[in-house]
Amino acid sequence: MNKHLRLSLITLAIAATSGCAVAQAPAPAPTQGYAVGFGPNPQLPAQEKNLIPTVNIASAVGWPSGAKPTAAAGMNVAAYATGLDHPRWLYMLPNGDILVAETNKPPKEEKEKHQIKAAVMGIAMKKAGAGVESPNRITLLRGIGANGMAATKTVFMEGLNSPFGMTLVGNELFIANADAIVKVPYKTGDTKITAKPVKVADLPAGLNHHWTKNVIASKDGKFLYATVGSNSNVGENGMDKEEGRAAIWQFDRATGKGKIFASGLRNPNGLAWNPQSGMLW
Repeated sequence: MNKHLRLSLITLAIAATSGCAVAQAPAPAPTQGYAVGFGPNPQLPAQEKNLIPTVNIASAVGWPSGAKPTAAAGMNVAAYATGLDHPRWLYMLPNGDILVAETNKPPKEEKEKHQIKAAVMGIAMKKAGAGVESPNRITLLRGIGANGMAATKTVFMEGLNSPFGMTLVGNELFIANADAIVKVPYKTGDTKITAKPVKVADLPAGLNHHWTKNVIASKDGKFLYATVGSNSNVGENGMDKEEGRAAIWQFDRATGKGKIFASGLRNPNGLAWNPQSGMLW
């Protein structure tokens, strides 16, 4: 069976389980200074119903040797670190060291309701470069060498569970795994953590449609805020799988007791404090 026929059969199966799909129609010319689909009165293209869904996925292609992004005038771009295994999140420590979460989606703890859809999604993720096992590692980058790259690159922590967000409060480093916030002792200049992580609080997990968990601390260090994305697109796995998800949780750092701080957020990530108002971004 050739590649195109196999893809057609797969997409037909998706259409049978998920109903008719909406294809993106060509966009007409901008109107009244706004591109179609933008502005206070967006003009949306008409729906097109097709038996086979329109699926366009960009393949992951690495930079050619010696190539790099084009910088703005007066600036330069250079690789700071290479050879990383699926790096997903960075955190700068007070001394300037950079922590890199090398991570990916954890193995499924339970089967999804729509197996054909899940299989096709797996193929799509592989094409996009995300179909790799999680390294479950945090790497430390330090300094700048003569070539502009990190002077040293060392393994900081291993054996985590799809780690993502990181935040330092005093002498404790908090890491948001896919299923829990954990902490380890840290002192300035540490290049490796050998202490066993201590669980601070559980985080909603399971199917892990959105598995990345971000974490940030309040200014006084009393609370931790963690993100938990939805477990589906439209509740197709059942609303019981969405309990506590699509939300930002607030945890008492000392006790680990938590509550939902904000909800109705499909896949929140990249938390930060507004430097003027102090509001959570």
